[in-house]
Amino acid sequence: MAGQTHKEHIPQLVNDEETGTGERYPDIYHEYRPGKAVMQYQEKDDIFVYESDNGVALKVEVLSGHILRFRYAPEGRFERDFSYATDPAARRTLPRVMIGGDETHFFIHTPNLRCRISKQDLRASIYDVGGQQLVCEDAEPFYCRRTIMKGTDRVKVAKKAPAGEAFFGLGDKTGPANLRGQRLQNWNTDSFSFKKGQDPLYRSIPFYYAVAGGRGYGIFLNNTYRTHFDFDSEQQGTASFRADGGEMDYYFIYGPALMDVARRYAWLTGRPELPPLWALGFHQCRWSYYPESRVMELAQEFRSRQIPCDAIYLDIDYMDGYRCFTWNKGHFPDPAGMISKLRGQGFQTVVMIDPGIRVDPEYKVYKEGLEKDAFAYRSTGELMRGPVWPPDCVFPDFTRPDVREWWGGLYEGLYRKDGVSGFWNDMNEPAVFKVEGATCPDNVLHHYDGAPSDHRKAHNIYGQQMSRATYEGLKRLKPDKRPFVLTRATFSGGQRFASVWTGDNAATWEHLRLANLQCQRLSASGFSFVGTDIGGFDKQPDGELFIRWLQLAVFHPLFRVHSMGNNVDGAAEAEAEFIQAAERENRLDQEPWSFGEENTALARKAIELRYQLLPYMYTAFHQNVQTGAPVIRSLFLYSQEDPVSLEREEEFLFGGHLLVSPVLEPGVEAVKAYLPPGRWYDYHEGTLYEGKQMATFPARPDGIPVFARSGAVIPNYPIQQYVGEKQFESIALRVYHGEEKSELYEDAGDGYGYVQGQYKHRIFTTKAGPNTFSMVQETTGAYQPSYRSFQVILFGLPFQAGRCVVDGKEVLFKQKDRQVRVETPEGFGEIQFQVIQ
Repeated sequence: MAGQTHKEHIPQLVNDEETGTGERYPDIYHEYRPGKAVMQYQEKDDIFVYESDNGVALKVEVLSGHILRFRYAPEGRFERDFSYATDPAARRTLPRVMIGGDETHFFIHTPNLRCRISKQDLRASIYDVGGQQLVCEDAEPFYCRRTIMKGTDRVKVAKKAPAGEAFFGLGDKTGPANLRGQRLQNWNTDSFSFKKGQDPLYRSIPFYYAVAGGRGYGIFLNNTYRTHFDFDSEQQGTASFRADGGEMDYYFIYGPALMDVARRYAWLTGRPELPPLWALGFHQCRWSYYPESRVMELAQEFRSRQIPCDAIYLDIDYMDGYRCFTWNKGHFPDPAGMISKLRGQGFQTVVMIDPGIRVDPEYKVYKEGLEKDAFAYRSTGELMRGPVWPPDCVFPDFTRPDVREWWGGLYEGLYRKDGVSGFWNDMNEPAVFKVEGATCPDNVLHHYDGAPSDHRKAHNIYGQQMSRATYEGLKRLKPDKRPFVLTRATFSGGQRFASVWTGDNAATWEHLRLANLQCQRLSASGFSFVGTDIGGFDKQPDGELFIRWLQLAVFHPLFRVHSMGNNVDGAAEAEAEFIQAAERENRLDQEPWSFGEENTALARKAIELRYQLLPYMYTAFHQNVQTGAPVIRSLFLYSQEDPVSLEREEEFLFGGHLLVSPVLEPGVEAVKAYLPPGRWYDYHEGTLYEGKQMATFPARPDGIPVFARSGAVIPNYPIQQYVGEKQFESIALRVYHGEEKSELYEDAGDGYGYVQGQYKHRIFTTKAGPNTFSMVQETTGAYQPSYRSFQVILFGLPFQAGRCVVDGKEVLFKQKDRQVRVETPEGFGEIQFQVIQ
């Protein structure tokens, strides 16, 4: 072919595992780049193929007016159209598409984009709807390389990166928020006590945002091999992405608003279902809580100290010798009885499940797996075996549908019989101890849902497919209950099945800063249900660090303390050096009362704030489920035309109406925060601040600066010790003067009654005039909450109210220092505050 070149590589040493020799040989490779385009044809209504004179082909698929998909075939044959990342439920909306061309380009026009394909080398350039503003342009032609020994080992696309263009996203990264200047990769990696800038980490999310001149777009690389992203690290004005195998298959997602890019990416890769409301409460975890008496003591301590908590986790030591789906009967002689007692006190129980299955001929899960041939094999025909917590494990091939179904059924005993409420899938990169790379070797084979592959292709989706098997199994076992699954490793689209946390972090101030950044980035990358190990998993925090972390984590959807603790019984079998280090550092407990009475009171106050904000957070999740809007929103998503917002990493929005500025340094008495465009009220006191400015605020010990958007309505529940403890008679609406639309969504908090209309969705519209202020409520849904009234607290009213009118009737109210309080029926239509003329 004219598009191929053949070169002799520098001789390399062949791996002895592959050949048994030490010979050197010249590895020949083939390179592919498109030649001149000679043909265009329409495969379907929305799919167009362009062939070059050397056989390289480009397929462009129009998914909507804003989303284009680009696929390249080096020899004209495209791979099977299959993806674990994209949502099968995503329904395409075929827009009106025009195609054509001139002497130099083919073109595809949608109602929102203009795409031009070069007839010289198939390079693509994309313009806005008017065709005048260039949005994204290839810097060089598509490139592919295939070698004799490895097959395809590089597919690459490079885009021009003009000066000033900023890049964000890419999921689990610990470098600066703006990716420009960085070179990064995706390969799920067990990264204990990771460092700032360490890459890669536990998750692979090959999706990024770009914005320049106020116009934003996203790129999603739909490839599960190890992928590499270079955001102009050489300062040549080029951003590139490539994969170590597979097909070059990527989606261009146009905004121009970055929030619309986020929503469209969520549509493409899938939105989660609503979590059970208890999952948004406080969770306590440690490696490990046992025996039963210790667990019950922990539960009693929470209740006696009046510190709210909804879930207690059991780490690996609840198992019998690290055998998944079993109980250590010495520690837990009556699991169902213990779980029932915990539930009677308002606690849900969450337990860990790992993918590594202990090799033991007497172990039921191992025997069943062998009978079903459910475990992954090496290319030699041997089972893939390696140490994790047990010294010898096999690994289910979760890329097989029948294995996923079998795995999901294994939860029956824990879920249906014992009453466990949720499951924590850990070590599923998959982690393998004591080997180079800390995972399965490349020659492990996978079914890949009918297109067999090796581990290079399946590695990054292994954890995602494990959590999928768990999620789907729980749905089958209890179809009327919403599953709660937490996973460490995953891939784009994994948000459909599980929440995530940032992995084995450390108790340092640097890690507190990383926690803030990582949760923002993961939320922007599709994973809104995200959190960290509060206080740090490795090492021991002091009281100040623990409290500041807890105060930040109030605004992280997954609100869980987790630490290594000081219990290491029996674990030396698996990882002796790891455990001995923990013993040397004398790790302590990390409960909210572990740092003295003063800090206990501060921890209680932070957790109580979380429980007050539950209706606001649950509403933000409803918005995420319905539209894909992230729950945590970096400032670049809020104000992309503001250059300062593109630079800021510390502040973020929680939902659409709360701005959070965490305290990330020890011993400070004040914190400098950037208020983005708009008007902002101190959440607690109601002081008004103009946006688009840096300002200094007190770093009080009992909280971090939080601001409400002008015009917002923030619902608050009364403090309760766990979700469902109380039947509320009234709830609060904190209203901030200005004009805005706000929402409150409620349902039963579990189950699927909302699908049949058993929900209540309220929209509040605030309007402000020189002498009046009003709030209008519109409602839909048949669900009736227990409360019958609202306690309305209005902040920032700029005039002395003479009267308050609710649905045409004047009612009593109280006003002091620009704060007005009034009680109204929960079904009111309109509230008005007026000046008496």
